[in-house]
Amino acid sequence: MPAILYPDIYVNSILDIPLPTLEQLGIKAFILDLDNTLTEWNSNEVREEIIDWFVRIKAAGFKACILSNNGEQRVITVAQRLDIPYIFRARKPSRRAFYKAIELMQVQPAETAVIGDQIFTDVLGGNRAGLFTILVMPIARREFAGTKISRLFEYFVLRKLKRM
Repeated sequence: MPAILYPDIYVNSILDIPLPTLEQLGIKAFILDLDNTLTEWNSNEVREEIIDWFVRIKAAGFKACILSNNGEQRVITVAQRLDIPYIFRARKPSRRAFYKAIELMQVQPAETAVIGDQIFTDVLGGNRAGLFTILVMPIARREFAGTKISRLFEYFVLRKLKRM
């Protein structure tokens, strides 16, 4: 498998991300996926522990931006709840939207980590943009039909990743 498909870190959820380690690496900002990373697929409900995590990262000086392939109405509700900027219809894994998020947060690529639950959108896009990538396990099993197809291919990448 090409290295571009592998994340720098693989954790269960955003709650397990080692923030002190990322600070030591110079990470100052996060580009975050929406569905099955921050919320369940097609839901605007944000769990309290996710909200608390955002309070902690902001207090620690981290910046954050949601980057989603969803339409604006779907993304804006969660972004407003978390009080962070967003980019909708991102067309991940295209690099353009990742660069736009970096510009929006006024950070450098070397200071930015991408967090998401999908290899072929979040990790691939972040790696193509030269960013630090963090793969999280999906929050829920329910997801878009197209994502279910991608998950079949992700299985082979994850199998090798777990052996590394």
